[in-house]
Amino acid sequence: MRSTTSLSRSGSFGSKSSRDAAFDGGSGSQAAGHFEFRRRTTEDDEDELKWAAIERLPTFDRLRKGVLKHVADGGAGEVELQEIDVGKLGGTERKLLIESLLKVAEEDNEKLLRRIRHRTDAVGIKIPTVEIRFEGLSVEGDGYVGTSALPTLLNFVVNTVQRILGFCRAFSTKKRAVRIFHNISGIVKPSRMTLLLGPPGSGKTTLLKALSGKLDKNLRVSGRVTYCGHEFHEFVPQKTCAYISQHECLLGELTVRETLEFSSRCLGVGTKYDLLAELSRREKEAGIMPDLEVDAFMKATSISGQENQFVVDYVLKLLGLDLCANIIVGNDMRRGISGGQKKRVTTGEMLVGPAKVFLMDEISTGLDSSTTYQIVRFMKQMVHIMDVTMVISLLQPAPETYELFDDIILISENHIVYQGPRENVLEFFKNVGFKCPERKGVADFLQEVTSRNDQEQYWFRINEPYRYISVSEFVMYFKSFTMGRKLVEELMMPYDRSSVHPAALVKERYGISNKELMKACFGRELLLIKRNAFIYIFKSVQLTIMSIICMTMFFRTEMRVGHLIDGNKFYGALFYILINIMFNGISEMILTTQRLPVFYKERDSLLYPAWAFALPIWMLRVPISFGESFIWIALTYYTIGFAPSIDRFFKQFLTLVCINQMAQGLFRSIAAVARSVVAAPVVGMFMLLVIFVFGGFIIAKDDIQPWLIWGYYISPMMYAQNAIMINEFLDERWSGPNPDSRITEATVGKALLKMRGMFVENKWYWISIGALIGFTIIYNTCFILALTYLDSLEDSKTVILDDNRNKKSSNTSKLNSSSFKMSTTTSCASMKGMGMVLPFKPLSLAFKNVNYYVDMPAEMKSQGVEEERLQLLHDVSGAFRPGILTALVGVSGAGKTTLMDVLAGRKTGGYIDGSINISGYPKNQRTFARISGYCEQNDIHSPRITVYESLLHSAWLRLPKSVNKQDRTMFIEEVIELVELSPLRNSIVGLPGSNGLSTEQRKRLTIAVELVANPSIIFMDEPTSGLDARAAAIVIRTVRNTVDTGRTVVCTIHQPSIDIFESFDELLLMKRGGHVIYAGSLGCNSQKLIEYFEAVQMVPKIQEGTNPATWMLDISSTAVESQLNVDFAKLYYLSKLYKKNQELIKELSTPTPGSKDLYFPTQYAQDFLTQYRACFMKLHRSYWQNPSYNVTRFFLTTVFGVLFGIIFWNKGQQTATQQDVFNLLGATYSAIMFLGGSTCSAVMPIVSIERTILYRERAAGMYSEVAFAIAQVSIEAVYVAVQTFFYCTILFFMIGFPWHLGNFLWYYFFMSMSFLYFTLYGMMLLALTPGYQIATIAMSFFLATWNLFSGFLILRTEIPIWWRWYYWASPMAWTIYGLFASQLGNVESLVEVAGHGSMPVKQFLKQSFGFDYEFLGIVAAAHVCFVLFFLFVFAYGIKFLNFQRR
Repeated sequence: MRSTTSLSRSGSFGSKSSRDAAFDGGSGSQAAGHFEFRRRTTEDDEDELKWAAIERLPTFDRLRKGVLKHVADGGAGEVELQEIDVGKLGGTERKLLIESLLKVAEEDNEKLLRRIRHRTDAVGIKIPTVEIRFEGLSVEGDGYVGTSALPTLLNFVVNTVQRILGFCRAFSTKKRAVRIFHNISGIVKPSRMTLLLGPPGSGKTTLLKALSGKLDKNLRVSGRVTYCGHEFHEFVPQKTCAYISQHECLLGELTVRETLEFSSRCLGVGTKYDLLAELSRREKEAGIMPDLEVDAFMKATSISGQENQFVVDYVLKLLGLDLCANIIVGNDMRRGISGGQKKRVTTGEMLVGPAKVFLMDEISTGLDSSTTYQIVRFMKQMVHIMDVTMVISLLQPAPETYELFDDIILISENHIVYQGPRENVLEFFKNVGFKCPERKGVADFLQEVTSRNDQEQYWFRINEPYRYISVSEFVMYFKSFTMGRKLVEELMMPYDRSSVHPAALVKERYGISNKELMKACFGRELLLIKRNAFIYIFKSVQLTIMSIICMTMFFRTEMRVGHLIDGNKFYGALFYILINIMFNGISEMILTTQRLPVFYKERDSLLYPAWAFALPIWMLRVPISFGESFIWIALTYYTIGFAPSIDRFFKQFLTLVCINQMAQGLFRSIAAVARSVVAAPVVGMFMLLVIFVFGGFIIAKDDIQPWLIWGYYISPMMYAQNAIMINEFLDERWSGPNPDSRITEATVGKALLKMRGMFVENKWYWISIGALIGFTIIYNTCFILALTYLDSLEDSKTVILDDNRNKKSSNTSKLNSSSFKMSTTTSCASMKGMGMVLPFKPLSLAFKNVNYYVDMPAEMKSQGVEEERLQLLHDVSGAFRPGILTALVGVSGAGKTTLMDVLAGRKTGGYIDGSINISGYPKNQRTFARISGYCEQNDIHSPRITVYESLLHSAWLRLPKSVNKQDRTMFIEEVIELVELSPLRNSIVGLPGSNGLSTEQRKRLTIAVELVANPSIIFMDEPTSGLDARAAAIVIRTVRNTVDTGRTVVCTIHQPSIDIFESFDELLLMKRGGHVIYAGSLGCNSQKLIEYFEAVQMVPKIQEGTNPATWMLDISSTAVESQLNVDFAKLYYLSKLYKKNQELIKELSTPTPGSKDLYFPTQYAQDFLTQYRACFMKLHRSYWQNPSYNVTRFFLTTVFGVLFGIIFWNKGQQTATQQDVFNLLGATYSAIMFLGGSTCSAVMPIVSIERTILYRERAAGMYSEVAFAIAQVSIEAVYVAVQTFFYCTILFFMIGFPWHLGNFLWYYFFMSMSFLYFTLYGMMLLALTPGYQIATIAMSFFLATWNLFSGFLILRTEIPIWWRWYYWASPMAWTIYGLFASQLGNVESLVEVAGHGSMPVKQFLKQSFGFDYEFLGIVAAAHVCFVLFFLFVFAYGIKFLNFQRR
C-alpha cells in the first residue's frame, strides 16, 4: 500500500502562497466565505448520510468515491446528491463538476484554489515548496568568425578539414568561444511569481533551460544550480520542473483535448494521491466533513492512468481552450486551431502535470493582451495560493499584466541587471539616473533603458550631463543597491536541506508505471493511425494497383514451368515482389522523421522512455503488414501461377510479412539515425543499395569478390530471396531432371537455385525466415537505441563578426540612433531627406459590407449545426487612407487576419461578397498586387540566403524597370538602415525556431522585404508579435516613418503597449464573430476612443495609467456584453460615427475627377528573362549555402560510385558468358536506380520549402511561376551535371568499360539525363500533391513500375504484348538501353549463350534484349523528351495548383 506521508507536488495544487501578500481586488477575503468545513452536527442530513456511506468504504474505494450535486429532472429546481466514481466520470459528469466549480473561470478559479488550500490547512498538512538557486553560473558555446560562419559548400569543406586537423592538433580552427553568461547568481523563490525580461538574444531561453537542466550538451556550463540545496544529480529536474518552450511542437492529427489528455496521462499525478490519502485520514480522525465539490475535484484530479483526465477539463477551462477542445491542432496539411491557441496548448501540456516548478518561455506570443492577462492572472493564483515556483518570460507585457508579478529578473547583453521585488525596480534605476515617464509601460522602460539607442530619453538628472551607462555598470550599481546586497547575503547562507519536504523533489523518472506508459503510447499510436487512415488507404490502393500490374505482366498463361529457361520469368516476378514490399516501407521513414521533433520534446520532458514510443509503432504495424501482404498474395499468387500448394501459399505469405516488417524496421531506424527529411531519404536509398546489391540477384553470389562475400551473408535481401525462391523452386513441378550437365544439381528447381547462388535445401527456408525475424528485431532495437541516445539535429545559431565589422556595426547603430529618434508626427517633408525617395502614387482603400464565408467544418456539422456555410465576417465596412496609420484590433477569433487576407486578395478558398475600391475604382487583384505589400505573421522567407540577398531579390523583381541598378542598391541600403538590419545584412535567414535569425530579426526582415518594393498600400499582420518592447518600438517607428511618406498602412496588433497603440492614427476594432464595433480616430491619448465607449451606459471608466488597448478589449468582451446586456456591434451601426464613416467610404469609393484607374502594361514589373535571372540567382545562393543538401548529395554520390566500382571491379569487358552480361546489366540497373531514387527523394523537401516561398512571392506579383520553375530546374541541372561527372568518372573507370572518349561521353550523357529526370520527377510529384508525405508515397509507386518495365527484371522481348507499350513509357528502360547499347552494342567479341553456343555480344544484345547500337540517337532524343515533359508538368503544377489553405 502506498505511503501516506509524502504530500502533493502538483502544479495544480502545489505551491506555498505568499498569503501575507494581499491579492488584487481583495478577493481573498471574499473567497474566505466559501471555506465551509462542516462538522457532523451539520443540519444537512442528506449530505451527512452520503458522506457517512463513503467514509465506511475501504481506503482505495473511499478515495475514488465522491458526491456530485446536480439539479433534478422535472423542472422543480431541486438539487440532488449523486454518488460518483471519480475514476469513471463520463463527459456529462465532468462537465457538471467543472460548471459547478468554475461557472466563470475569471472569477471562480481563485475561490476554488482557496477552498482547496483551506482544506489542507485545516488538518495541518504542509504543502512542499521548491526554491531555486543559481550561483556562479557560466555558459559558453563555440561559433565561427566572420565569413567562415556562412554555411556555404566551400566553408563546410574547409571547416570540416580544419576540425579534423584541429582534432589532431595540427591546425587551429576559426571557432571562438562565445560567452552567453558569466558568473551570474540569483534566487527564484516559491510563492512569488517572477517575470523574466530582456530583448531577444539576451539569454532568457538559455537561463530557463539552465534552471530546468535542459541545456544543449554542446554548451560548456560551470557553476551550480540547486533546488532546495540539491544539485541535479540528486533528483530528477525534468519531473520536478516543467519547462515550456517558446516554440509550438505538436501533433497536428490530435485534437486539443487528446493532446492534453496524453500529456496528463503520461505525466501522472505525482503525490496528489498520497496527499489525498493523508488528507482523508486526518479528516476522518478529526471528524471533519469536507466541501463535497472540492472533495470530488481533488479526487478526480488525483487518479492516475485514466484516459479521460479531469484535470484536462480544468486546464482547458482556464486557458480558454474549452471551445476548441475537440478541434484538431492542425499542421501544414490540416486546417486546425489558430497560432495563439497552439501557444496555449503548449502551455497546457505541462500545466496538466504535477510539477512544482514552472519555467515558461514567451508563452504570450500570438495572444491578445486581454487573454495574456487572464492566463497570467490564473498563474498568479496558482503561485500565491498553492505555493508554486514560477518564472515566466514575456516580451511585451501590458502594464496590468506586469503588475501581476512579484519579482523581476532583467537580463541585458547576457548579464542580470536587476533581480528582486517588482516594487523596487524603478527605485533602482532612479538611483542610477533614469526615470520611467508617465503613460509609459514599466516593462517597456526596463527593456529600453539598458539599450544604447534608447537610454538617453529616460535620463532625468537635469543638472548632470547624460552619459551612456553600460550594462556592466548597471550590474555594479545593482551590487551596491539594497536588493543586490540582500541577494548576496541570502546566497551566502546555505539552504537548510533538513527543512526540505520529502515530496518537494521528484526522484522517479516517470510519472506512471511502465505498463501504463505503454498503454498510453499504444492508444495514441492507434489514434494516429486512424487519423492518418488516408495514407494507409492510399498505400493499400497503390499496392492493389501494383499487384494487378504484376499479375497481368506475369500472367500464368505466359508462365511456363518445368524447364531451366522458364525460371528467369519466375525469378523476375519474385524479385519484383521483394522490391515492392521493400519500397512500400519508405513511407514509414517519412512518417517517423516528421514525428521526431514532437518525440524529442516529449522524451526530454520525461513523458515516456524511447521504448514506449517505439514498441507501439512496431506492434501496430504488424497487422498492417499482414493486410498489405495479404492484398498482394491474394491477387498475385494464383494468377501468376506460383506453386499450387496451400502450404507454399502460406509460406510465401509469411515471407512477405517478414520482409515487410524487416523493411519497416530498417526505414524507422534510418529515420531515427538521420533525423532529417533531407538526409533520411538519401541514407535510406544507400542502405537499399547495399542490401539489394549484396542480395544475390543483381550480382550472383559466385561473382562477388571473395573479400566482399561477408556482405552477402549480412544482407537481409539475401535471406528474403532464398526464402521466397526456395519456396517456389523446390516444389514438385520443378523436380524434373536437370538437362544442363554444367550444373551439378539433379533437378531443374535446384539447378535454377544453384545458378543464382541460392541454397538448395528446404531447411534454408526456415533459416531465412528466422534471419528476417532477427533482422526485424535488430533494426527495431537500433530504432529504440537511436531514439534513446541521439538528440535532434539543430544548426548552430552562433555567429561572431570580425572586429572591424563589429566596429562598423557599432557606428551604424549610433548613426541609426541619431537619425531615427523622432516623434510620430514627423512630417512628410522631413522624411524626403531621409530616404524613401522613389516615386509612388498615394492610394486609398475603401470597402463596404464585406462578408466572408467558408464551408461549415465537419466538426460543427457533427455537433448538429445544419447550415452549409460558416460566416466569419459580417458586413464589415471601413476605409484606409494615405498618410494615416490604422490599427486593426480584436481578440483572438475576431477575424482580423481574415479581413486583411480578404482585402489583400490572399484568400485561396471561401466565398466573398461586398465591394472593395482602390482610390474610387474597383479592385483588380493583378494590378493591386503590384502596388501593395503584405507582411505576413509567419515571416516566410527563403531560409538559405542572407538578409541582403532577400532584400535584393524582392527589390529586383518588384521595382519597375525605370529604377536602375544603382538607385535600387541605394534604396535597399536606406531600407536596411531604416529597419536597423545593418549588422545582420550577411546573416543567413534560417528556419523559424531552428536556426538563423531570431523572431524579432525575422519580423524586421519581413517588413523590409515589403518596403523595398516601394508599395503604396501595406498590410502588416502582427508586425510586433514575438518581439520585445524595444524591437516592437523599432518596428512601429519604421512603420510610422513609412506612413509619413504618404503611404497607406494598416496593421493587425495583439498586445500593443500604450506607446505603440497611441502611435496609430485610426482604429478598426472587431469583436469575436467578425463584427466591427468601432472605426474611427483614436485622438490624442486615445481620448476619442475612450469617450465613445464611456458614453455607453454602465461601461466602467478607464483607470489612470491603464492601457487603453487593454481596457478597450476588456470592456468589449463577450462576457461584459452579456453582463451589460448590450451588443456593441449594434450600438456602432446605430451611432453617428458609423454614418460618418459611411459618408467617408462613399467619398473614397468615387473616383476623383481627372483620375485614372491603375494600369500596368505588363502583369509583372520585370520581363520574363529578368524574372528567370533573379530566381536563378536566388536559388544559386540558396543551394550554395545549403551544405546539408548538397554535401550529402556529393558525398553519397562518391560513396555510391566507389561501392559499385568495388563490387563490379573490372567487369566492363568480361563478356565471355551469359552471366557476365547479366552481371553488367545488374550493375547498370543498380547504378541508375538507387542513386536516381536517392536524388528523387532528396530534392522533395528542398522544393517543398521553396514552394511555400513561391506562394508568398506569387501573391505579391513578383514573377511568373514558369520563370521560377525553369530557374529551379536550371540550378538542379547545374548540380546534377557536376554530381554526374564525379559519379561517371569513378564508375566508368572502376567497372572497366572500353576506354574510348565516345563511350565515356555517351555514358555521361545518359547518366546525367537520367539523374536530371529523376530530380524533375521528384519536383513534379511535389508540385502535384499537397505535401511531402503523399509525394513520397506516390514516388515509391511509380518507381516500382519503372523498375518492373525497365528491362532488367523481365526482358523487353519477354514482356506480354499488352504491356510492352509501357516499356517505352518507362524512362529507366530508355536509360538502361542507352547505357548498355553505347558500351556493348558494337562489341564483336563472342559470348557463350546457354543452348545457343557462342555469338558476338552485339548480336546477343539484339536478340535477347532488343538493344541496337544504331538506335542510340533516338534513345538520346527520348531522354530529352522525358526531361522536357517532367519540366512542363512541374511548371503546370506550380502554376495552376495551390495547396495553401487560407
